[in-house]
Amino acid sequence: MPSKLVPRSAPFFLLILTLAAAVSFAAVSHLVARYNANQQSRGRKLYAEGLADANAGRYDAAIATLRAALTCEPTNSQYQLSLARALRDSNDPRRLDEAESYLLALWQRTPQDAAVNLALARVAAHRGSIEDATRYYHNAMYGVWNSDPDSNRNKARVELIQFLLKKGAPDKAESELMALAISLPPDPISRLQAAQLFAQAHDDTRALAQYREVLHYDPANSDALAGAGQAAYRIGDYLIAQRYLEEAVKANPEDANSGQFLAITELLLRTNPFRSHISDAERNRRIAAAFAHAGKRLTECARQKGIDLTPATSTGSSLSALQSRWAVAKPDLARLRSPGETDLPDALMDIIFQIEQQTAAICGPPQGLDLALLLVSQKREVATQ
Repeated sequence: MPSKLVPRSAPFFLLILTLAAAVSFAAVSHLVARYNANQQSRGRKLYAEGLADANAGRYDAAIATLRAALTCEPTNSQYQLSLARALRDSNDPRRLDEAESYLLALWQRTPQDAAVNLALARVAAHRGSIEDATRYYHNAMYGVWNSDPDSNRNKARVELIQFLLKKGAPDKAESELMALAISLPPDPISRLQAAQLFAQAHDDTRALAQYREVLHYDPANSDALAGAGQAAYRIGDYLIAQRYLEEAVKANPEDANSGQFLAITELLLRTNPFRSHISDAERNRRIAAAFAHAGKRLTECARQKGIDLTPATSTGSSLSALQSRWAVAKPDLARLRSPGETDLPDALMDIIFQIEQQTAAICGPPQGLDLALLLVSQKREVATQ
């Protein structure tokens, strides 16, 4: 019998081809998925190696490895951010532009990303740009943080303050410091850091207030005791300075710096004739001792600089003029005990202060009693306490 031919219609062929295409597509998709998974796995491994190198300061190795990780996932923003950080932290000026280009591309996609803004702020800080650094640090402070936003905002502000102080902009730093002080948590570590930054900005009044906050939580904190004592010393509140410095030395006997501040503070308190609650006799004794000492300081400074202290002429030096005033006033010491000589103590002390100020300018920073008298002359209002 003749064989029967099986009819093969077009729809049948179409079905076969469709099934074949589906199988092929599935196979290709599987291969692509496996390739992508392998690339992602390789990228993660390279990224981890790159981070380890960067954390260890091996920036050349980190940059090469992070570049390789980025080729595995070219759109991975975390890889781009980490590569930009490594380029920036390598301290190679030629790499700073490349770091900035990566960061700006990320910023354009997510301008509110705090981490990206912080990285850009650090690039600007590397370049020394106060304006750009301030803008990006502020963006970071008020941007979106993935975790612990309050702590990260304070850290960003502290970085900005440190940068501004380093660049010699204490006024800008102080405005940031005042904002920082408002947002600080009630813990001694944060308060101590703020106090030290206020001291660096030469705002000793606010520094002292922050040191006292630290001591409220941690009364035996030797760093806060030393800082409070030195801040009070610079303000001219010598009784407060003495109290804190004594506690600082007691808490840390090896703190030689506080010991030196304490020694000059105690000397100043023993010799200052303007201190309240001392008798007239003690005041007069202190003035006489200071007057004699200032005369010796004047003579020694003149000898050191080869200045002739003969009576001043129209062309005489400032030291010779002071010597003449000192010599004319010396007999007046005998009249200190007279109740009618109410202006004499001030007149004698004015000569003493001018001698100490001039000799400090000509012969360099004073020591001991000369330093104490110079400090009294500079902070007379608070030194009367």
